[in-house]
Amino acid sequence: MKLPSFAVAAGLVCLIVAPVFAQTTPSAAPTTVPVPAAKRVTCLGSTQNLKGQDKRDQMQLCMAQARVDCLKQAIDQKVVGEPRKSFIKTCVGGDATEQ
Repeated sequence: MKLPSFAVAAGLVCLIVAPVFAQTTPSAAPTTVPVPAAKRVTCLGSTQNLKGQDKRDQMQLCMAQARVDCLKQAIDQKVVGEPRKSFIKTCVGGDATEQ
């Protein structure tokens, strides 16, 4: 009778421990979590007092700098290929040609 009791206890321990091991993630995997549209909103805010061509020029400069910053972040996190394009677009918060 002790053998079935031991098997039940071992099974319960496995049920408790298995989810803990399933939730661990390898530390080598880079995490890419940019803040969506934060840089674009910052650029829009910095150009709100300007008008006409000055506003367009400043917006283009700001968005270009934001794109470079996001590219540097993607390089640091070793994001390559198609995920890099998506990462940069998400990081910047939209296409630089949109006004």
